[in-house]
Amino acid sequence: MKELREKQSTFDLSLLPTVFALAGPAMIEMAMGTAVQYIDTAMVGSLSTEATAAVGSTSTVGWLVNGTVSAFGVGFLAYIAQRLGAGEKEKARKAAGQSVLAVLVLGLLFTAIPLALSRQVPAWMQVDPAIRATAARYFFILYLPMLFRSASTIFGTVLRAAGDTKTPMRVGIGVNLINVVLNFLLIYEQRSISVFGLRVPMWGAGWGVIGAAVASAVSFVFGGLALTLMFFRHPVISPRGQSLRPDWELLRPCLRVSFPNMLQRFGTSLGYVAFAAMINALGPVSAAAHIIANTVESAFYIPGFGMMQAAATLTGNAIGARDLPRQKKLAGTIVFLEVALMLVSGALLFAFAPPLVGLFSKDPAVIALGVTVLRMVACSEPIYGVSIAQEGMLQGAGKTKIPFVINMTGMWGVRILGTWICTVLLRLGLEAAWGCMIGHNVLLFLLFSLYYLRGNWNPLKQA
Repeated sequence: MKELREKQSTFDLSLLPTVFALAGPAMIEMAMGTAVQYIDTAMVGSLSTEATAAVGSTSTVGWLVNGTVSAFGVGFLAYIAQRLGAGEKEKARKAAGQSVLAVLVLGLLFTAIPLALSRQVPAWMQVDPAIRATAARYFFILYLPMLFRSASTIFGTVLRAAGDTKTPMRVGIGVNLINVVLNFLLIYEQRSISVFGLRVPMWGAGWGVIGAAVASAVSFVFGGLALTLMFFRHPVISPRGQSLRPDWELLRPCLRVSFPNMLQRFGTSLGYVAFAAMINALGPVSAAAHIIANTVESAFYIPGFGMMQAAATLTGNAIGARDLPRQKKLAGTIVFLEVALMLVSGALLFAFAPPLVGLFSKDPAVIALGVTVLRMVACSEPIYGVSIAQEGMLQGAGKTKIPFVINMTGMWGVRILGTWICTVLLRLGLEAAWGCMIGHNVLLFLLFSLYYLRGNWNPLKQA
């Protein structure tokens, strides 16, 4: 009888509406963001290969900053999802109030540090000296509104913890539309465009790469303000009336989850920086192909990361409600859906790699190299999707220490060490570096699956 119940708990069709109600808006939000990233890269890429390199050369440093901010949101997500699952709404609202304090502290800190280091970052990233000044100006402008970006990141995470993924989605759509319109106006010079066969004069600032930075900065300000307003108006999780003084009784459990995740994101992002620096040293063709392939690939991770957010929230709710059967059914359902979606995603990436890379560059060498590495990584999409879903469930359970160890092992033990051996010692190219990245993904799948299947992470099983 027990074995029968175990089998029945692996997949539950009745949970699909709940899962997609959370994952769907998150996927739409990420899809819009990725579409704008595509448009950004294509617009800047139409200027020159050097312009593409200037914009993308510091992006991994941005992942380092943004990932650290996002990590603090994970602690609030686990705490709030579990408190709401247990019916403790007042504790959840107090945690929402503490998230405002986190935004103020992190937003100001991560404005000051990137701005102070903006001139040094391109040099550290081994950017071509001819484009370092442009890359530094782009980076400086992009991180001026970091307070607003922190608000979008943390308040969006808190809303998702409360089951509201539609509000961040709506704000994200507005942010992306503003970014596209301003890109169109600020990047290009004055020109004429064709509208229904008529030539219409179109104003343009002609700022190039700097115009792209200004467009992004303005859209970030809008997003931070809009999401803050909606967060304070939320009927369940609004922080209105809550104290901004540190409440350590509440912050400690949040920080116990956030701190390992922060170290993980910091360490993995630092790994991305080292990875990109080694690729930048291979030359402008490899750097441009890497940037474009990363941009293309990001769209095909949307199903995976959308399901990850649903997994974190729903697992936290089930643990807070002390409902082990529901948690097990959610786990089986989410992993099944994740694998199915990432199989489709990987097949599409493999099939459509040539035209997608061709959107961002007309250089035959860049296109050929970009297509090769994308088709390589497409084969690892399904197994990477499993580790994404499992990590989401662990975040909802408040377990972030072992994921930190797993991610650091994969990043530094496989991707970075392997890439250094391949590109520096053996003088191999971009294909070898991406092979090390695939090896990293395979190791994550193996280690996360082993830890997840042992079940020691689940407080309901321990109880």
